[in-house]
Amino acid sequence: MSAIRLLVLGAVRQHGRAHGYQVRNDLEFWGAHEWSNAKPGSIYHALKQMAKQGLMRAHDVAPSTVGGPPRTEYELTEAGEEEYFRLLREALLRHDQKIDELTAGVGFIVDLPRDEAIALLKRRVAALEEWRAEVTRHWTPPDGTPEEWGHIGEIMKFWVHSADSGAEWTRGLIERLEGGAYVMAGEGERSVEVLPEGVTNPYAEAPGAD
Repeated sequence: MSAIRLLVLGAVRQHGRAHGYQVRNDLEFWGAHEWSNAKPGSIYHALKQMAKQGLMRAHDVAPSTVGGPPRTEYELTEAGEEEYFRLLREALLRHDQKIDELTAGVGFIVDLPRDEAIALLKRRVAALEEWRAEVTRHWTPPDGTPEEWGHIGEIMKFWVHSADSGAEWTRGLIERLEGGAYVMAGEGERSVEVLPEGVTNPYAEAPGAD
């Protein structure tokens, strides 16, 4: 999957309708331009591409504040909603995805019902445990320790450590969700604003494309 698709779909969805610069502001405030490929050019390309694919509907609503053609706002179509939730579930479920994909999924986890999010994360833990067992069963020396493989043994150590740490973090999130953390889908109103109250968006005044 592509993290940029999930990020852009989610950012547009939380506003109902949003223009490209607004999506960019949100994702930059999250720091997504640092931990994913959500750079300005990628964001605008994704918006236009997904509009062509029928996942978004584009509306020309007003002239740009910096001149040029009318500002374009986007909203998800029914197909876009389906694609968003498919990518979101996949991001939380898979144990072997890239870190930007998991990060994007966690960023939008509150869009799922609590029970479903917990169930997906429990399946993720099970997959991590199964993968760890496979590594130790098939790719570590049958007699001895990974050190006997020299520096190649560090690969197996890394895989096992990644599985253990990933499972530990996921169990912690499950525990927090089971304890009632966060306002999940269907549990009441929550703010769709990315910025906490009283915090100024450092990108708000920067010029940019629409």
